[in-house]
Amino acid sequence: MFEVAQEQKQSSSSRMWVTIFVVVAAAAAGGVLYTMSKSGNKPVAPVTAATAAPAPAGKADPVHDLKVLSARMEKDRTGTTAVWLVDIDNKSKAYTYSKIEYETTYVGPDNAALVVNKGTIAFNLAPGEEQNAQIRDVLYPAGTAWYKFRIIGATSTR
Repeated sequence: MFEVAQEQKQSSSSRMWVTIFVVVAAAAAGGVLYTMSKSGNKPVAPVTAATAAPAPAGKADPVHDLKVLSARMEKDRTGTTAVWLVDIDNKSKAYTYSKIEYETTYVGPDNAALVVNKGTIAFNLAPGEEQNAQIRDVLYPAGTAWYKFRIIGATSTR
């Protein structure tokens, strides 16, 4: 008698899992079909000269247009001078930037700035262009807990 009850319990448990699987699969299939029906065959607005023309460029904004893709700080061979390896991308569609101004900050464990240094990168970045630079910065301050690199300005030309 106990074996029959155990067998019936396992059988109903298996049916329950099969039912749950079928319900979940049906819901997923319904969701996919619904999404496909909503995204397919949408009418597309005709492209006119007014909508196809690029928007006029606004005022130059080097802090916004110049993106630091990567900034890695290492020390020179003597271990005393900070050397930055930076990769900068010009996201502007209209402006070329030159004399790119940067700021490096070295912060102690108490989150107080130990050294803030400013400098200029001499290369030009045309619209959509990306370049990297190696910058010898200041003597690496003792007690530095973290550091950062940021763009603070540049000269723009069209």
